[in-house]
Amino acid sequence: MIEDDLRAWLRSGLEAAAPRLGLDGDLPEPELMEPRQKEHGDFATNVALAVAGRAGAPPRRVAETIAAALPQAPFVRAVEVAGPGFINVFLTEAWLYDVLRRIAEEGDRFARAPRTGRRVQVEFVSANPTGPLHVGHARNAVLGDAIARLLDAAGDDVEREYYYNDAGGQMDKFGLSVEVRYLQLLGREDEVTGGRSVEQYLDDISGYKGTYVIAYAEDIRFEAGDAPADLSSEERLARLREEGARRAMDDIRATLAAFNVGFDSYVSEADLAAAGDIDEAIERLRKSGDAYEAEGAVWFRSTSYGDDKDRVLVRSTGLHTYFAADCAYLIHKFGRGFDRAIYVWGADHHGDVVRVRGAAQALGLDPSAVEMVIYQWVSFLRGGEPVPMSKRDGTFLSLDELIDEVGTDAARFHLLLFSSDHTMRFDIDEVKRQSMENPVYYVQYGHARIASILRTAEDSGVSIRPIDEVDLDRLVDPAEIELLRGLADVPATIITAAELRAPHRIAHAAQDVAARFHRFYTDCRVVSDDEELTQARLWLCRASKTVLAMLLGLVGVSAPERMDRDDG
Repeated sequence: MIEDDLRAWLRSGLEAAAPRLGLDGDLPEPELMEPRQKEHGDFATNVALAVAGRAGAPPRRVAETIAAALPQAPFVRAVEVAGPGFINVFLTEAWLYDVLRRIAEEGDRFARAPRTGRRVQVEFVSANPTGPLHVGHARNAVLGDAIARLLDAAGDDVEREYYYNDAGGQMDKFGLSVEVRYLQLLGREDEVTGGRSVEQYLDDISGYKGTYVIAYAEDIRFEAGDAPADLSSEERLARLREEGARRAMDDIRATLAAFNVGFDSYVSEADLAAAGDIDEAIERLRKSGDAYEAEGAVWFRSTSYGDDKDRVLVRSTGLHTYFAADCAYLIHKFGRGFDRAIYVWGADHHGDVVRVRGAAQALGLDPSAVEMVIYQWVSFLRGGEPVPMSKRDGTFLSLDELIDEVGTDAARFHLLLFSSDHTMRFDIDEVKRQSMENPVYYVQYGHARIASILRTAEDSGVSIRPIDEVDLDRLVDPAEIELLRGLADVPATIITAAELRAPHRIAHAAQDVAARFHRFYTDCRVVSDDEELTQARLWLCRASKTVLAMLLGLVGVSAPERMDRDDG
């Protein structure tokens, strides 16, 4: 990347100037910034201000000394000292042509970093198997998936994991809901309702009323017949809860696949309990002095780690809490050799951050390796009106319905347009509109337009020569240079987006490259009577297509070769 070359070049000038400035010892790494105004150069550095105190000289004089010591470089056109001591650097276009050659050589590997050897787990979605995913899960799904894609591009070995609670009170209520619907099919609902209507019974137990519960019950009866109804009450409930949860989990997997989200592993709370991991975690906390008994329960001293109160691990009933399972899950994660564990959580989990990191420290794990990405809520609207959302009452818009209505690409791209720490609105009617005002349509149309240009050139008998045989210096039009700069910015954008867990930066980069290409297409005729210029512009098109497809891929969105408005 040009930034790496510039830092090395600036450092050589700083080292050469150091004796004259009376600087010894370690020197700072020059930092780069892009000036807001083009007349201030392509890049600037404040390294002179950083060392002026040690040099005992005014920053501007230090900057002038460093600038005078800078060696010649083929990618630098001019250097100037500005303001209190900034060094502004103006670049030639030669480095942009090198970027184009690099894209041609690396193809879809462009901007992908070397492997770091670091193992990272990203755990996300993790909805309990009590029914279909709804639109409230959508942002979590695309955010976690995009973060995983970014970390992979940045060189990490990434595993995507889905963790769910398939035990406890919530699952019991779900199981009771499936049971009553199953018995209702047999005309035996009074065995559990005690003469109440099924609806009243579900109200009384805070059960699940969605029609999907009826569908699960019907499927269970179709597959297992009437046999489960004749089990003992405890066995029947356990069987029907398990059968319902299995069907819910199958639905969840299918929905996520349709949303272009996949997982490498699934872990359940029941798995942790069966393996003895929860008991082990509690025992380790006892031995470290971080667990104690009071009021008939077992508590974690989370106040010792910054929490506002201690947390229950085992209730007085003898049943463990979700938090105890969270502690066991920490051991389970790091026991598999991950160097970093990233949780993707909604804003309602903000209070859990301190206690989970505290538990990691108490369990002898590195709390700094435990990272929570907290995202804010999405307001789903239809024509400006809020979409009702109650999973238990069954009045919600499922993620499947959203996918069917607006499409996976449009839904994913729009959900990733905004920083995760900001709330956002998602108006279904606006997002599904196919026009150039729709961000994902605008970007995808850019990719399809390039594909059309390349097809048209080929159909016209124009063969693209190897890039080493093409005079890229012909690319001098302002629109061409701006497009090249947009392509050159992508590697640094990916690294920054990965470090900040900010996939919205990739969505914005895709919009930027598409916008630059559309301007180039408007200002510059690609295939013309000028053969050399045609060749150079065709390679610029190819590179733009490669980068757009790569950026879209990082947010899990397709890069179509043709669209309705496809033109050459």
